[in-house]
Amino acid sequence: MNTLLLKPNKKSIDLACTLLKQGEVVGVPTETVYGLAGDSSNPLAIKRIFEAKGRPSDNPLIVHISNMEMLEKVVSKVPDDAKKLAKVFWPGPLTIILPKGKGVCSESCAGLDSVGVRMPSNEVARKIIEQLGFPFSAPSANLSGKPSPTNAQDVYADMNGRIPLIIDDGSSNAGVESTVVSLLSETPVILRPGVVTKEDMEKVLQKPVLIAKEVTEGMKDNEVVRSPGMKYKHYSPTAEVTVVKGNFENFKKFVEKNNGNNVFAMCFDGEEKLLSVKSLSFGQKDDALSQAHNLFTVLRALDKLGAKTVYARCPKSTGVSLAVYNRLVRSAGFKIIEV
Repeated sequence: MNTLLLKPNKKSIDLACTLLKQGEVVGVPTETVYGLAGDSSNPLAIKRIFEAKGRPSDNPLIVHISNMEMLEKVVSKVPDDAKKLAKVFWPGPLTIILPKGKGVCSESCAGLDSVGVRMPSNEVARKIIEQLGFPFSAPSANLSGKPSPTNAQDVYADMNGRIPLIIDDGSSNAGVESTVVSLLSETPVILRPGVVTKEDMEKVLQKPVLIAKEVTEGMKDNEVVRSPGMKYKHYSPTAEVTVVKGNFENFKKFVEKNNGNNVFAMCFDGEEKLLSVKSLSFGQKDDALSQAHNLFTVLRALDKLGAKTVYARCPKSTGVSLAVYNRLVRSAGFKIIEV
């Protein structure tokens, strides 16, 4: 298969819509990361998404809509909390899990009775959905388990020959996937953290929002996967990643003691100048948004540099930093040490 890489314009968006209506898969930009889009109601299109990614079929996809009328077709119930969150955070990087409706096929939801839905703020993604007249389901546009792509070139590196088209709209703004919150019970529960935080939602809902233990501890094999990014090892470069908790001086001593061929450190801006180990910065120490924006790009860069072992500075685990922490510890398979 010849994979086209095209800038967004009328011709390329028309082509994307034609392919999606035919049940094909298209690489599309969003404000979080690039996605692999397929018709949410078409089991064949969903099968092609799973095949392109090499993704386990019990890992549900997120449905992307462009208006509230579409929401009512893909869910069976829209509770007040969903309406409140949508009013404030949509369009934007928030996925809401609700009871599944008839407008989305079972395959997209991994056979569950629930579905995750979001309304992207990226203009190209929304234009495609609006022109289609129906939603698309989309996971991140990378090979399963690898770091999510935040630009079209990274999508092409993973998907060349696997899908017919990628729309190149430059770099994603957020850099990490959407926050996923479940509204299947009275108390909202965050299943995957993102740039929309627990505190942001509590302010809108005026009630507590819980964080699922799986965010920081991972899942057991027999547990039900309600959201992408929960069960499997994710976001991983080829190198073996270890997250190192501790202050910079102790981190420096540890990585320099364990230096060797193809050993790299992931650190915060300015710290790379103080290390004798080969190192890459993934953002400013106290700026979670910069860390989120850079994290996946740096994880992919490590592969290009031939890293075999990576020791990563541990970010905070509150607010937006929780999203960075979650992605980093998953890339390490929850291998964390304290120094």
